[in-house]
Amino acid sequence: MTEISSVSMLDLLPPNLKRDPALAAAAKSIDEDLRSITAAISKLSRYDRLDELTDAEADELAWELHVDFYDTSLPLTQKRELVKNAIPFHRIKGTPAAVEDLITILFGEGKVEEWFEYGGEPGYYRVTTNNPEVTLDRAQEFYRAVASVRRLSAHLEEVILSQTESLQLYFGTGMVVNEHIIIK
Repeated sequence: MTEISSVSMLDLLPPNLKRDPALAAAAKSIDEDLRSITAAISKLSRYDRLDELTDAEADELAWELHVDFYDTSLPLTQKRELVKNAIPFHRIKGTPAAVEDLITILFGEGKVEEWFEYGGEPGYYRVTTNNPEVTLDRAQEFYRAVASVRRLSAHLEEVILSQTESLQLYFGTGMVVNEHIIIK
């Protein structure tokens, strides 16, 4: 099977018209235009190339798909991830999984604990993340992101920032063996 982008108009002409020099020249002259149009057609579907979206295309597609938490100042990789997951987010909106997925995309790793998992008040939940960038400076952004996908009856009680440090830890053991001999 021949790829459409490699077909020449001259190949499509019947044999009697190929012999006409004027028609053969006309067919060859529009080949480049047809190749550029074929290349442009492949770029029309942005859904097929979500990993290659430009900044402006990601912004436009986010508007079209009603991405709940979307900021044009985000890095391009995060924009692409939000656009790519827009439809799944709408399907699971209001669940702890939606909050976890959004936190993972925007702030790194995160886990949602419902009130019954940690002994809190009914209707509350807490988020645990290990991203040190979730500081007071980005707290408003973090709360806005979580509020955009949470269930309206659920309330964020607290955000726990867990931090793991690698330490050089040395330990040793000693053993003493004594023998008591009593002579009488």
